[in-house]
Amino acid sequence: MLSLNNNKRGNLMIANICSRKFLKILSLPVILYLTLFDITFLNREIKSNKKLQAATDQDLYLYKGMGASYLCIATKAGIEFPKAIGVATATYVQVIEGKHGGIIQELGNKKLERNKLFAGAEFQIVTTAIQYCPESVPKEVTKQVNKIIKDDKK
Repeated sequence: MLSLNNNKRGNLMIANICSRKFLKILSLPVILYLTLFDITFLNREIKSNKKLQAATDQDLYLYKGMGASYLCIATKAGIEFPKAIGVATATYVQVIEGKHGGIIQELGNKKLERNKLFAGAEFQIVTTAIQYCPESVPKEVTKQVNKIIKDDKK
């Protein structure tokens, strides 16, 4: 029995020495490869943001629909209109800036200022919400929007 224990210890020592040698031999090429060829997870570029495309009419239609949907659901859930429109508008603007670089195709290749994006987004979301859930938009806001639309047609 004593000889079995010594035999097991010997095998473990040999395995331990072999695994250390293997690690030493293998680690040097791996380290050299990683440093010479600059392959790391930290240096990888995010390629999805490289080619920003201007927001098309279809994109804007989708974003204003999503914003209006949020506005309708939020106000029906008891969230005050100013907070709901604020969140919907901020989300819309973040998508336009993040995905499209603040550029709207219909307006050319110039990046829009943030305050103009907010004003346009809010107006689009409110007009869409008036069509689909008029009870979610306060009466005075509806009157203001209708006045702006009426004045714009003149």
